[in-house]
Amino acid sequence: MKKLLIFIFTLVVLTSNLYAHTSHYKDFKKIEMEILKDGKVIGYNYYFFEKVDDILIIKNQIQFKVNLFGIEVFNLEGYGVEKHKDDKLISYESKTLQNDREKFVNLIYDSKSDKFKINGSSYIGLADTKNIIGNWWNHQILQAESQISPISGSIKEQVVNFLGKEKIELYGSIIEVDHFKLTSKDMTIPKDKRLDFDVWYDREKAMIVKVAYSRLGNWEYRLKSYK
Repeated sequence: MKKLLIFIFTLVVLTSNLYAHTSHYKDFKKIEMEILKDGKVIGYNYYFFEKVDDILIIKNQIQFKVNLFGIEVFNLEGYGVEKHKDDKLISYESKTLQNDREKFVNLIYDSKSDKFKINGSSYIGLADTKNIIGNWWNHQILQAESQISPISGSIKEQVVNFLGKEKIELYGSIIEVDHFKLTSKDMTIPKDKRLDFDVWYDREKAMIVKVAYSRLGNWEYRLKSYK
């Protein structure tokens, strides 16, 4: 009975306004997220929104650097453009430099096959349109069964579990949020390639406000501002 109640409650959460369409963002201009490692701000992830006719365009900028004993040991800088029409992804392009190594994604929706055509640095081929680009601006990532890497184009199946309601402090304010756990469905994937994120969602704002994961330290993406 307890498992049944948990299942029903989770189902209610997953079918609520949590999964509004991408048109929910048509009036947004910008989302700013800070990136922290071990409690220290090391970079940013910005999303810029623009509506051109019936196309919603989201431009993504990300940059961070990791220093150890004053020496830069890891850096990443990337730029991407995501386009949606009638609440459907129609194209995505990105270029990323990760430790001076180039990575890229070129994705386009093919109406004849009703599939995404992907040419990426880690994957070339077709993908089901149920996939979602793994960017944190879009809370639909908490509903998707699989995601496409915004950096390399690789596809990973995922499992999302609702952990409960919590109150967290964010930039001096206490907010009530829903806490989710997002993990890879295939646990045989090497640990450093697996999805393993804690995600906090603000139902009032209908936005992801915090993401945390551990990989050679403790990382966080925090919603700093939006307009």
